Amino acid sequence: MVALDLARWQFGITTVFHFLFVPLTIGLPFLVAGFQTAWLATRHDRWLGLTKFFGTLFLVAFAMGVATGIVLEFQFGMNWSAYSRLVGEVFGVPLALEGLLAFFLQSTFLGLWVFGWERLPKYLHLGCMWVVALASAFSAYFVLAANAWMQWPVGYHFDDETGRAELTDLGAVLTNKVLLANFPHVASACFLAAGSLVAAVALWQLCRHPDRDRAAFRSALKVGAVTTVVGGVALAVTGAVSTQTMTDTQPMKTAAAEALYWTARPAGFSLVTFGTLTDANEIASYRIPGVLSLFATGDLGGEVRGIDDLQREYEQRYGPGSYVPAVPVTYWAFRLMIGLGGLAVLAAAWALWWMRVDRPAPRPLIWAAIVLPALPALGNSAGWIFTEVGRQPWIVFGLMPTSAGVSPTIGTSTVALSLTLFTLLYAALSIVTVGLLVRYARAGLAPEGPQDEGEDEPEAGLVY
Repeated sequence: MVALDLARWQFGITTVFHFLFVPLTIGLPFLVAGFQTAWLATRHDRWLGLTKFFGTLFLVAFAMGVATGIVLEFQFGMNWSAYSRLVGEVFGVPLALEGLLAFFLQSTFLGLWVFGWERLPKYLHLGCMWVVALASAFSAYFVLAANAWMQWPVGYHFDDETGRAELTDLGAVLTNKVLLANFPHVASACFLAAGSLVAAVALWQLCRHPDRDRAAFRSALKVGAVTTVVGGVALAVTGAVSTQTMTDTQPMKTAAAEALYWTARPAGFSLVTFGTLTDANEIASYRIPGVLSLFATGDLGGEVRGIDDLQREYEQRYGPGSYVPAVPVTYWAFRLMIGLGGLAVLAAAWALWWMRVDRPAPRPLIWAAIVLPALPALGNSAGWIFTEVGRQPWIVFGLMPTSAGVSPTIGTSTVALSLTLFTLLYAALSIVTVGLLVRYARAGLAPEGPQDEGEDEPEAGLVY
């Protein structure tokens, strides 16, 4: 059990660190491609400066995402060989598609974009970044297909002789209803994260250096803030759809997210709960009537099953044991996911309002610029913690418990050593990565030429 717990901690730490950069590598290339498209359409040099400026930040995030993603996949063979043996034929197919198709396109055309300035025709060069953006989206889709299969396994046959799951329908895996619900939700979160970074950097530059690159960073702030607000609205809508799918496939996760121990009709959404969250008799919860029923079933009067009823059902279906996830972690991770995303949207809306009044920035707005990139990053991490912890005790829902997936021959000391080394390595990488992002974000735009003619902004606003 000690080796199992350490293996879970290691995978969790690696996943959370990796996913700090993934949303940026998915959402940011679309914004960079948009900036470059605006430059070719208008020939205003501020868009070229923004393209190269935020393209540099994207490259830093991409490099860290690749490095941590490779280590993440190695763990399937290191610590989770029993899991890999059981489901490798099914789980490995979407990951192979991600590596051989999406990542190949992404890395190849990103290289062409980086080294193609002044070498490729302008529109062909722009097309490279759009391919990078679309390949990033496909990469996310294939990875989410693998994860969705763990949440709701479809398109497979279990061979009793070999003791392995065999792929029978790739189409079913790639159209899993959990995948179709979660992909728009994750994509919205990626645009929320990318828009927040763009808005935060532009806002900070305008607040700290109001007379430097003014026209360019006002444009970037508007694009980033609007992307953040739209991404937040889309996140809420797709989250409601995802909740209904989650209730249909994993009702225990929905019940744990609300600390709902007894079946309710209608069921209210818990604003805050006091108590241990592990005992229904020790919980004092304040709920909005009917809201959970609406999100979970699409009906204000719909029934939402409680933890106790589901536990009895799962014992009859799967045998003796506890099928209740860590309710406190699931409950609070769900609320952190929603709350941090909402704060990012409010900060972006505040920045848009400030642009309209065009007054000196208040000090709280400057602090908002500093914390804004962290809000969606932490919210995305909380969302993944909720998704994975809420699935426990299953590593593949209904097919394989997490305790059965760990490598049978791995020792506690081995996992402890690798956990320590990975944690220290990632701590060092985080310092380097944050340092690079801050350094490039503070530098401002590189000189590209004279300021756009006919601009309404004050002169000397752009360092071209």
